[in-house]
Amino acid sequence: MALAQVTPQVTPLTGSSGARARQRARDWAEIQERMLVPLYQAVYDRLEVGAATSVLGLGCRSGLALLLAAARGAEVAGLEPEAELRALAQGRELRVLAEVWREVGRDVGREVGLGGGGASQHSLVTAFEHLTCTADPQALVHDAARLTVRGGHVALATWGPEERCESAPVLDIARRLADPLRRGGYAPFALSAPGAVERLIERAGLRPAGGGRVCCPYAYPDLESAVRGLMSTGVFEPAVGFSGERLVEKELREALFPWVREDGTVRMENVFRYVIAERVR
Repeated sequence: MALAQVTPQVTPLTGSSGARARQRARDWAEIQERMLVPLYQAVYDRLEVGAATSVLGLGCRSGLALLLAAARGAEVAGLEPEAELRALAQGRELRVLAEVWREVGRDVGREVGLGGGGASQHSLVTAFEHLTCTADPQALVHDAARLTVRGGHVALATWGPEERCESAPVLDIARRLADPLRRGGYAPFALSAPGAVERLIERAGLRPAGGGRVCCPYAYPDLESAVRGLMSTGVFEPAVGFSGERLVEKELREALFPWVREDGTVRMENVFRYVIAERVR
């Protein structure tokens, strides 16, 4: 099945690399995933997510956003390509599958509650984390539209303006230390410009239905937790592959140093943007 690819691409892991992937997944669940809770809640509040809502999370990672929707009474399901994160989500008794985004067929559709022939049953499809790191954002939005019932909504999230995000210099390490000849490198603010996400929405045949900005501080108890949390996002993996894990972590510590407070905690103020779209046909 041809699927929209996420950067970095997922490859089978064994031995020490498999152990590292499992540790990264645990770090995400224990340290990093809570950073976007204000974003999740803002979208759910805006759309009045509740018992009448069926939520599908694309790239749901370990599933916190789905848990929050389920706590509101929604029916939830997720799609997550990374096995380690998917296992953590399933350990939370969430219905999360590996198949993602494109060419959703009859069998996969039935498994995630899409109905026979891939006819969607989801009133809300979300892409909270992956829009800024997928290799083809337009394909992701097209796929989200196809998975949304007519009259339902798609919620897409991106970083806000670069100048409003104190994590920007830290994220730039993912680009600087990756292979300079590699195409499609990480560009977290590529969709932050006004109208960028709206153009993706309109090309997918969706109708813009509002949006907003949300403050999502990246706050950690200490510097090492900050490094582990950021590494767990996956965006630094190409840099690790090209420059080595030791150098990437060294650069992260140096970039984080200005945000270390007197008590040893680390805090970076960030703004995220969400855009809501409605499927009208």
